[in-house]
Amino acid sequence: MPQATASRPYRGVFPVVPSIFDESGKLDLEGQKRAVDFMIDAGSDGLCILANFSEQFVLSDEEREVIMKEVLDHVAGRVPVIVTTTHFATHICAERSRRAQDAGASMVMIMPPYHGATIRVSENGIYEFYRAVSEAIDIPIMIQDAPVAGTPLSAPFLARMAREIQNVAYFKIEVAGAAAKLRDLLTLGGDAIEGPWDGEEAITLMADLDAGATGAMTGGAYPDGIRQIIDPYVAGRREEAMRAYERWLPLINYENRQCGLLACKALMREGGVIRSDAARLPLQPLHPETRKGLIELARRLDPVVLRWGR
Repeated sequence: MPQATASRPYRGVFPVVPSIFDESGKLDLEGQKRAVDFMIDAGSDGLCILANFSEQFVLSDEEREVIMKEVLDHVAGRVPVIVTTTHFATHICAERSRRAQDAGASMVMIMPPYHGATIRVSENGIYEFYRAVSEAIDIPIMIQDAPVAGTPLSAPFLARMAREIQNVAYFKIEVAGAAAKLRDLLTLGGDAIEGPWDGEEAITLMADLDAGATGAMTGGAYPDGIRQIIDPYVAGRREEAMRAYERWLPLINYENRQCGLLACKALMREGGVIRSDAARLPLQPLHPETRKGLIELARRLDPVVLRWGR
């Protein structure tokens, strides 16, 4: 499958790369590289690492650095790579972002600062947070507008940051009513919105494309399937895109509602991409029946992931 251009603006399918562990919970760097190779072969226009779906919250700072360097060195410019650098502390987020840029990242993705269920930052604090990170780097920032942060980010506020903060240019919208928010964001932000993107495993992808989304950050197991939706849509073949969305939506829904971040590694292991789909505690493995349902749905679609390693 041909790859889209790696120049800005970045568009297309940029799935999240899982962090690969062996059965004892240690980093499996050979498995990590195989996962990356599969995802590129399956049609990813770019990749995102160290995100929530990468289990970033069970990685030490040292392990983050190891994975970042290993992936960026292994990708070697084949596709753009987004590095998630989220942290509550502005100076730590800025330093992470500088290191990502120096290592070869094309973009950083950052959630607004939050901690736990109740510690939130004012709108002014969020603005200053992103401004300071922007001043530390020269590559674009993607703001991740996700429910996990529990932080309301209005479309007018996001558009203001895009207009006023130099490197804030991309937005991954994965809150309820994403399509309506994308429309508002594009209306208010205009040309300052370089990348309005869909998230949440593409469960609302058609609505978001209709609203103006130009990219999708999904789980990493079937970029070939997401390409079957986005490619015809971009080419003006909306009916073909809709039929593809209808085919893939049951699997997308199963990943989103039943499996979460464990779906990708389960499918990769089933297809021989990786040797272990282990997650780190306190995350629990998929129930055998849940895993069985995931594989059953996937086999109906014949994604590359189930054949790549065989």
